Amino acid sequence: MMNIYDIEIKDAQQNPTSLAEYDGKVLLIVNTASECGFTPQFEGLETLYKKHKDSGLEVLGFPCNQFGGQDPGTTDDSVKFCKTTYSISFPMFDKIDVNGPNESPLYSFLKKEKSGLMGKKIKWNFTKFLVDKKGNVVKRYGSTSTPEKIEKDISKFLQQ
Repeated sequence: MMNIYDIEIKDAQQNPTSLAEYDGKVLLIVNTASECGFTPQFEGLETLYKKHKDSGLEVLGFPCNQFGGQDPGTTDDSVKFCKTTYSISFPMFDKIDVNGPNESPLYSFLKKEKSGLMGKKIKWNFTKFLVDKKGNVVKRYGSTSTPEKIEKDISKFLQQ
């Protein structure tokens, strides 16, 4: 049976990388966009990352242009925007699709594990998935769940 650590992704420079390097960490996986009404959540995501990274949190950002064309540039454009505008230091990855025939295997896995009340499809930018230290997808949050609102859940899983 496949687990999250078996999934290969591409970093922002299109180099293949494995999620296995995050084994033992709590992960917050987010599909991002640079021109979205939720884009200011980058600030909260960076705050969470800085506050909890030494305790084992990794925030993983995946630019996506599937919703309203709100991340139209290249992966480099997205990463540069995030670093320049929000001073993010957490890892950003290659631009992906989160729904449809070209969806990332990561998002196929995440949606299978946590379809929940929101259904299988990702509805918009800044949908978040929380993964515990053992690689279990434990929570799924919609776009309106701010990083500040989910910090309590993150703290709980960091302490386990």
